[in-house]
Amino acid sequence: MKTLAVGELKTHFSEALEDVKSGEEIVVTYGKKKENIAVLIPYKSYQKNHKIQLGLLSEKKMKINEDFAITEDELLSL
Repeated sequence: MKTLAVGELKTHFSEALEDVKSGEEIVVTYGKKKENIAVLIPYKSYQKNHKIQLGLLSEKKMKINEDFAITEDELLSL
């Protein structure tokens, strides 16, 4: 996993995107303390890990259609 400060990321953005496209994860740091603020990951990894578990339904699969009347965040806050 590579680590880049915000300034380095801005300077080498195209190269960073190429690294992410090839499967690398990049931690973005900020400030004098180089605090971790974000992680850039390949979209395929995000898709695999971006699942919502709903209590008793955690073992069930659920798909929210595009025409659903409320957003996922609104659904989860009910």
